[in-house]
Amino acid sequence: QVQLVESGGGLVQPGGSLRLSCAVSGIIFSIDVVGWYRQAPGKQRELVAAFISGGTTNYADSVKGRFTISRDNAKNTVYLQMNSLKPEDTAVYYCGAHFNIQNRTYWGQGTQVTVSS
Repeated sequence: QVQLVESGGGLVQPGGSLRLSCAVSGIIFSIDVVGWYRQAPGKQRELVAAFISGGTTNYADSVKGRFTISRDNAKNTVYLQMNSLKPEDTAVYYCGAHFNIQNRTYWGQGTQVTVSS
């Protein structure tokens, strides 16, 4: 079992910044993919940024150059620094951890990010 708890969402004006945090606990040593996803109203959940086992990172094209994923292994925490936010970044942001061997993704409860003037 893995537990993920997100924090850091909120309301921000266009051009502003937010940092999301995801505290991960449980059996985490064999996580294959951990990162951030988002779901806007009426749309499917999509990858925003993630760490892939082996050391690579993936970013959605729409956030490249604006968002940065990072991690603090000592705190078992994954961060998403979001800069130059746009109204189209408005969504519920979820932290997810995927295990290939189980073919299962664990999700946090989500945190709302709203970009509006």
